[in-house]
Amino acid sequence: MDDTTGTLDEALERIHVSGPERDGWLSNHAPMAVEALVRHGQASAVHRWLDRYGPKLEEMPAAGSPVTARNWHEALGDPRRIADWTAYFERETAGTPWRDVLTEWWPRLLPGIAAGATHPAIRVGHSVRTLLTGEESAPRVRELAHALGYWAARHQPLPALTPLGPAPSAAAALDLVPLVPGRDGGIRDRFAQLTGFPDWPPTEQDTGPGPGPAGPETARSALRELVRASTHRYATHAHGDPVMLVHAATAPNAVLRTLPALPGELWAPSLRAAWAASAAVTAAYAPHEAAPVPAYGVADAGELFARAAAHGDDHTVKFTDTALDVGDALAFSAARRAIELNPPVF
Repeated sequence: MDDTTGTLDEALERIHVSGPERDGWLSNHAPMAVEALVRHGQASAVHRWLDRYGPKLEEMPAAGSPVTARNWHEALGDPRRIADWTAYFERETAGTPWRDVLTEWWPRLLPGIAAGATHPAIRVGHSVRTLLTGEESAPRVRELAHALGYWAARHQPLPALTPLGPAPSAAAALDLVPLVPGRDGGIRDRFAQLTGFPDWPPTEQDTGPGPGPAGPETARSALRELVRASTHRYATHAHGDPVMLVHAATAPNAVLRTLPALPGELWAPSLRAAWAASAAVTAAYAPHEAAPVPAYGVADAGELFARAAAHGDDHTVKFTDTALDVGDALAFSAARRAIELNPPVF
C-alpha cells in the first residue's frame, strides 16, 4: 500500500538529518518502523512515534574523505566512514537508476549481511519495498542511499563456517543450529564463536550450503520457507531474547522483499546469505528449550498491527510487519508474543 498522505516522505526527511547509529553502534530504527507503520495504515501515528523516538538519535557523523569508484575497497567495513559512504550512495542514486545501483552493490554487500546485527540489510529491504510499490520520490531514493551507505560502512562477514549435515526443511535446520557457548557478550562477541551451520537447502550432492542447480524461483520459494519457519519459531523461542531474535525473521524477510528488484542470478546467493543471517542470530540468542505457545484470541491483520503500533516498540512493529507477510495463525501468535514480551513505548 503506497502512502498517499505524504507522511512517509515527511518522516524520511526528518530522519535523514540523523545518522544510522546512536550510542556507539545501536541502530537507528526509525526509517524501518515508520515505513511499516505507513504500510499498514498507521500513518497518523508516525509523527507522534518520531516525536518520542527522535530524541534518541544523533546527527550524521562528520565526513572524512570521499568514497570513490577507485578507493571503495579500502573503505568497505570502516564505520568511521559512514558519512562518506552515505554521500557516495547519494551521488550514485542521483545519477543512476536506483535498481542499477542496487544490482551493482548487492553482491558486494551480501557477504556482510550480518553486520550491524543485520539492521543495514533490513533497512535496505524496507526501502526497496517502498520503491517497488509506490512513487520513487527523492526522500525514498535517498533512504536507499542511506541504507546502502550504512551497510557498506558496517560490512563485516561472518567467520568461516563448516557446513554440517543436511536438514530436510528450514524449520529443522533452525532446530539444528548449534548455539554459541558464551552468552555474556554482545552480538559481535557471539558471532565470533560461530563454527558451522546445517546444510540447508541441500545441494543435490549434499556437499555444501546453498540451493542446487534449480532456477531462481526455487530460491525464492526456499526463502519464503525460511521466513515462515523463523517467524513461527519466535512464538516458541522468543523468551531467549525477545528483541534480538526478531532479526532471525526480519533479516531474511528483508532479502525476500528485495528479490524482485534484482536479476534472477542473484536470488540463490541471496538465499544463502539470508540463511546465514537467520542461523547466526539463532545461534547467538535462541534458548536451549522451547516454550508452549500461549492461547491467544483470534485477531485479524489490521487489529494485530494496530496493537503493535499502540505498543510502539520498534522491534515489535517490524516483527509484526513480517508476521503479517507470513499471514497464518502461528505467525500472528508470534507477533502477539513480541507485543507481550517487549517493553511498550507508549
